Amino acid sequence: MPAKRKPNVVRVGLIQTACSHDPAANLKKAAARIAEAARRGARIICLPELFRSQYFCQSENYAHFKLAEPVPGPATAALARLAKKLRVVLVAPLFERRAPGVYHNTAAILDANGRLLGKFRKMHVPDDPLYYEKFYFTPGDLGFRAWPTRHATIGVLICWDQWYPEAARLTALQGAQILFYPTAIGWHPREKAKLGAAQHDAWETIQRSHAIANGCFVAAVNRVGHEAPAGGDGIEFWGQSFVAGPDGQVIAKAGAAKEEIVIADCDLGRMDGTRTHWPFLRDRRVDAYGDITKRMAD
Repeated sequence: MPAKRKPNVVRVGLIQTACSHDPAANLKKAAARIAEAARRGARIICLPELFRSQYFCQSENYAHFKLAEPVPGPATAALARLAKKLRVVLVAPLFERRAPGVYHNTAAILDANGRLLGKFRKMHVPDDPLYYEKFYFTPGDLGFRAWPTRHATIGVLICWDQWYPEAARLTALQGAQILFYPTAIGWHPREKAKLGAAQHDAWETIQRSHAIANGCFVAAVNRVGHEAPAGGDGIEFWGQSFVAGPDGQVIAKAGAAKEEIVIADCDLGRMDGTRTHWPFLRDRRVDAYGDITKRMAD
């Protein structure tokens, strides 16, 4: 008989998956992976960014708006039933159709009773080669939030948001014990040999630094596989989903090439000790940060 976990330990599951062109098939596969993670004891489970399709932002194509769906809508309803059945919290990143001509890159947060607690709309929207997200997504307008779920208080930020210390800090100040970063990030194949290692190292380092600076857990979940829906070289998604503790150390991590479920036990009791010994929140000079609201200080 397995030993019981301490009351302040929550098991997290990250679904690192490859995504096909078929939204229904992706949802079905996600449901199967969620059920598997739940069987392995995960109580909070997160899917990768825009998991219902391939990463369509590699080109500017009006046809891709047909992939969007209302939130709440059919996908959240199906996942809510699953969350209730398995008694797990789900973070479900979706392409949200809010109104005619207004679309968001959104994550729905479903509690373990199936209730939709709320949603986070991606705040920082990139526009880079093969990441033409400004064509599709309106910047988020719901702010930075944390949700008390049955198993922990969580915050959610999406992909490009993961590079911004302001986003992590404001979410942590809302009470988030675990910051979830659903992601779709990878290498341009022609750049991988020269820049790939440094790019990945920067991605992991910045998120581990958010864990340290805020004394909380960070969980980043990425997709895997090579996708070229617009032709050309496409993107090789680098996987390597991971969970870091409040000291920045990696607790669990997936590989770069295959679908995996990352399981990690997060001892929320560590946060108090970490924040006491590294009192960054105590020593913040909130009276001196006025210029943070300016583009530049000059």
